[in-house]
Amino acid sequence: MRELSAEARLHFHARNISRKTGSGVHTAALYSAFAVIAAIVFGTLSVHPF
Repeated sequence: MRELSAEARLHFHARNISRKTGSGVHTAALYSAFAVIAAIVFGTLSVHPF
């Protein structure tokens, strides 16, 4: 197996970190969306307009 240059290793490492970070951001956004929907639903259930 041939040796990778320092630049290639750095690029590979950066892509790997970016992939993990992107996944975490998507997960956080999904949970945040569910939290907002739940807050709206429970907030409207507690209000009695009539």
